[in-house]
Amino acid sequence: MHQELVTKYQKLKDKNLSIDITRGKPDTDQLDLSNDLIDISISSTSDDGIDLRNYGEPFGIMEARKLGSELLDAPVDNILAGEQSSLLLTYQTVLSNFLFAKPTPWKDIQNPKFICPVPGFDRHFMMLEDFGIEAVGIPLKEDGIDLDEFQNVLNSDDSYVGILCVPKHSNPSGEIYSDANLEQMFKIGSNYSDKFLFLFDHAYLIHDFLPTPKQKPLWELATKMNVQDQTVITTSFSKVTFGGGGISFMATAGHSLDLIKKVRTTMIICPDKLNQKRHVEFFKNIESIKLHMEKHANLIRPKFEVAYSYLKELPKECGTYSKPTGGYFITYSTSKPIATKVVELCKEMGVLITPAGSTFPKNYDPNNSVIRLAPTYVSRDDLESAMEVFTTAVQLAHSEVKI
Repeated sequence: MHQELVTKYQKLKDKNLSIDITRGKPDTDQLDLSNDLIDISISSTSDDGIDLRNYGEPFGIMEARKLGSELLDAPVDNILAGEQSSLLLTYQTVLSNFLFAKPTPWKDIQNPKFICPVPGFDRHFMMLEDFGIEAVGIPLKEDGIDLDEFQNVLNSDDSYVGILCVPKHSNPSGEIYSDANLEQMFKIGSNYSDKFLFLFDHAYLIHDFLPTPKQKPLWELATKMNVQDQTVITTSFSKVTFGGGGISFMATAGHSLDLIKKVRTTMIICPDKLNQKRHVEFFKNIESIKLHMEKHANLIRPKFEVAYSYLKELPKECGTYSKPTGGYFITYSTSKPIATKVVELCKEMGVLITPAGSTFPKNYDPNNSVIRLAPTYVSRDDLESAMEVFTTAVQLAHSEVKI
């Protein structure tokens, strides 16, 4: 068996493959779904008479905010419509609190810390590092964060300022937070401090490709637990229409809303209101968005099925893998501390995979076991080649074969 693996490794290496499955991006056929957006004819005036070509409206045009209200199930007065991605609004939220949070800006707190469920999104960790905020990982369970660990971590230190989550189709392992888990998170965090921030990057809110457990709107749960002022929810169309060419939305209230408005009034002056208008005309309502996302699902689902067809052939002793019902990623967890070696072997065979450790703060996976796979942005043929390489690399590393 060992020699067979070595022979297979060499044959794959000799193919001189060049395949990249590091990032979760829409493929070209998904982007084509929104091509009509490029040439759509729109008025240069908003429904309430604002000239969309000029400055102003840093919180978004009303018709875009209404669309965001439908999407996030929050009152339009609590909705901000922005640009590009949920990550951008998430960054602006951290920035606003870092500079202006009351009674104490985060910059004036000694060693401020943020809780980040792991495995998680590398850009979240990088963002916090930009501000000198320490990201502290806590485990994810099938229904959300490990609440006992959440409580224990908060009990250990009074310098935590918030938690940052992807509450649906969590990046990269696909968990969907249950309503009960979210309510307990709100309860524990708000008991810790009435200034503790619940920051949700709801990037995959509408990205189901299989039947998915129903999750109540986050705004509804935050309202029930009376933590709207401590809650910020962001989402966007960056994987719905065009990367960088979508629009984004935020729901928040009270002090948190005041902070983001303060920062955006200075930083943005005005979003791309014409692009907001284009998206409103393209989608019109939530039902149109749902139909559009069904088309995405029909293109994404087969690629996940290809990946699963290879992963299920791996010996069970090598590890386990997630089977999400939406989002853009699969997580493979090796049974031995070999994730770094697997990624190295894949690179030697011509396939780039997200670096091992990147789904943890400071790029440090304590078990060296979590590997993120992104199957969407490649052709079926390339995906099959990539998965053959990956499964070969896992078995080689697991058996500790010397190349």
